[in-house]
Amino acid sequence: MAATTGKIRRIILPVILSGFLMMGQAWAKPVSVSSPDGRIIVTVSVKAKLVPNPPGERVYYSVQYDGQPLLLESPLGLEFRDQPPLAENLRIAKSETSTANTTWNRVWGKSKTVTNHYNQVDVTLKEARSPGRTFHVIFRAYNDGVALRYFLPAQDNLSGFRITAERTRFRFPGNPTVWAADYGGYASHQESEFEQMHLNALSPEEVYGVPLLVQVGESRWVAVAEANLIDWAGMYLTRVSGVQNTLVTALSPRPDKPGVLVDSRTPRYSPWRTLMIGQHPGDLIQSNLIQNLSEPLALNDTDWIHPGKSAWDRWWSGSYAPEVNFDVGMNTETMKYYIDLAAEMGWRYQLVDWWWYGEPFGDPQKVDITTPAPGVNIKELIRYADQRNVKLLLWLQWKHVDAQMEQAFPLYEKWGIAGVKIDFMARDDQQMVRWYRKVVQTAAKYHLLVDFHGAYKPTGMSRAYPNLLTREGVMGNEYNKWSDQVTPDHCLTIPFTRMLAGPMDFTPGGFRQKTRETFRAVGSDAPGPFVMGTRCFQLAMMVIYESPLQVLCDSPYNYRSSPAGTDFLKIVPVTWDETRVINGQVGDYITVARRSGKDWYLGCMTDWTGRTLNIPLDFLGAGRYEAEIWSDAYEADEYPDRLMKSGQTVTAGDTLRAVLQSGGGQVVRLTPQ
Repeated sequence: MAATTGKIRRIILPVILSGFLMMGQAWAKPVSVSSPDGRIIVTVSVKAKLVPNPPGERVYYSVQYDGQPLLLESPLGLEFRDQPPLAENLRIAKSETSTANTTWNRVWGKSKTVTNHYNQVDVTLKEARSPGRTFHVIFRAYNDGVALRYFLPAQDNLSGFRITAERTRFRFPGNPTVWAADYGGYASHQESEFEQMHLNALSPEEVYGVPLLVQVGESRWVAVAEANLIDWAGMYLTRVSGVQNTLVTALSPRPDKPGVLVDSRTPRYSPWRTLMIGQHPGDLIQSNLIQNLSEPLALNDTDWIHPGKSAWDRWWSGSYAPEVNFDVGMNTETMKYYIDLAAEMGWRYQLVDWWWYGEPFGDPQKVDITTPAPGVNIKELIRYADQRNVKLLLWLQWKHVDAQMEQAFPLYEKWGIAGVKIDFMARDDQQMVRWYRKVVQTAAKYHLLVDFHGAYKPTGMSRAYPNLLTREGVMGNEYNKWSDQVTPDHCLTIPFTRMLAGPMDFTPGGFRQKTRETFRAVGSDAPGPFVMGTRCFQLAMMVIYESPLQVLCDSPYNYRSSPAGTDFLKIVPVTWDETRVINGQVGDYITVARRSGKDWYLGCMTDWTGRTLNIPLDFLGAGRYEAEIWSDAYEADEYPDRLMKSGQTVTAGDTLRAVLQSGGGQVVRLTPQ
C-alpha cells in the first residue's frame, strides 16, 4: 500500500479591499503564491476587464518562472445554461493559504517514492451584483508546475448547474512554438502526430488535445494538461479568435444533452488545469504533477497487481507463420503459439485480442462476452498458459462490457484471467469519463487489470486505482500496418507530449526494421508490418516509453529468426524506482536513465539524423558498474536490424559515448559489481 508522511500547514489571511465599488470597480490587493523553491510565482487579481466592452471586473492570473513571464494576465470563468456566467463583477472576499510537504509510494510507475510539496492559495470570489454567487479558484505552486481548479460551494442561488463553456485562458508572451495534436474533433481515439507550429497558427475553429507543449523561451518550457478528471468533461484547447497568443479551454460535449458540457450539483470541484514547467523539455518527463494532483490510493490490497510484458497476436493476424505452417488468427492453435513465446521470453502475459468471443461490433444485446467463439478454447488456453507461468488478458469492445460487465468480470476472475483490454470508446464526454471510472472500480473488485484502447489520455486515475495499468490514446506501432506516419520524428516527439500525461501503450518491439528509403506499409509489395529505424531504436522504447504493461508487437517467428536484442527484451523491467532524463530535444533525440533496484537502464533514440551523444554517469552510486551495451551496428544505415553488443566497467565519474545511426538507438544495463 502507498504511504503518506509529512506535514500540512494552513493559514487564513484577510485580503484588504479598498475603495470597493469605487467608480463601479472592485479594487483588491493582488494575491500571490510561489513554489517551494521560489522559482515559480502565481499572481491572482481582480481588475477591470482588459477588453472593456462590456465593462466589469474579472479575475486574472499570471505566472512567472525564474523572473520571466510564462503566462500573462489570463482571465477565468464558467458559463451556464439558464444562469449568468461566473466571470464578471467579481470581488475577492478572502484568500486562504496553505503548505503541504508529504511523500507517498507508487504501486508502479516511473519512480517509487513521490514528494508532494506545494504552496496553495484558495481565493474566494463573490459577485458584487445579483445573483451574488460565490465560488473559489484554487492555485497550487509546485517546483515542477502550477495547477488551478474551480470549487462551487453549495448555496441557494447555485445548486444544480449545467456548464456550457469553461473560459480558463492561457495567454503566453510573444508567439511561442507549440506542439499540438489535432484529433479532428471531440470524438476520437486521440491518435495523431503532434505538429510543431507557432501558437498563432492554431485555428480558432479547431480543438487541440492535451498535453499541449509550449516553448516560451530558450529555458522556459510548459505543457498544458489536466489532472483528476472525475465525472467531468475532457479538456481540449483552442485559440481565442481575434486574440493573439491566447488559448482557452474547450470541453467535450455530452451526446445526450446538446449544448451541455457538465451536468452536476454543488458542492463540486472541477478537475485541475495544469502547467508542467521546466528549464528543459526533459524536466517535464520527470514531473509528478498530474499524479500528485490526483486522488490517493483507493484499494486496500494491491499485491495482486503485477506489471509486466505481454505477447500479442494482433499485429500479425492473418499472416502466415512459416515455422508452424499456418496463418496467424483467432484460434486455440495461434494462441498457444504466442503463449509459448511469452513463456520462452519470461513475459508475464499473453493478450487474446478481438474475435475471441465473436463479432467485435455486434449488437450488445446479442453478443456474449462470457462465451468463446468456435475454435477458441479459453479454458484450455488458461490451463496451457498456467503450466508455463503465463496469464491471459482478454480484449473486449466497450459496448459489450457496458452490457455485461457485472456478469463477465466475476466470471473472468473465476476462470483465472488476469485482466482486460477495452477498446473503441473514442469519447471523453462526462458520461464516458464516468464510465471509465466505473469499469476500473468494477475490475478492481474482481482483481482484473485494465488496458484502455481507443481511449482518451491519462489524467491520474491510476494513482487511486493502479489496476489501470496503461492506455493507448497514442499513435503507436499499430499504424505501421497501413501508414508511414510512425517516423522517428514522431517517436521522439511523443515522450515530450503525450507521455507527459501518463503511461502509453505504444506496443513497441517491432523486429522488421527498415530505413527511410526501404520502409513499406502493409498492402505494398512486401507482406507484413515493418518499423522505421534500427533494432536498437525499438529496444530503447522499452526504457524511454512509460508503460507498466508493455505489449510487444512482433511474432514468435520474427523474434526467433532475428534474435539480436531479444536478450534485452527478456530482462528489461517495466516499472521503476527512479527516472532521470539525461538529455533531449523534442522530435530530435532523447536519453533516459531509469533505475530498478540496484540496476540502471539507459535508453537513447535519435531521429533520421545520426548523432553521437555523450552520457555522463553521475547518477550512479558509489563503486564500479558493469555496463552491457546494445548499440547500432556500423552498417545499420543499410541493415537496420543489425546491432553490436559490448561491455565495459564504469563508475559515476565516467561518460558513455553513444554513436547512433540514422533512426537509431542504444540501450545499456548498468549492474553494480
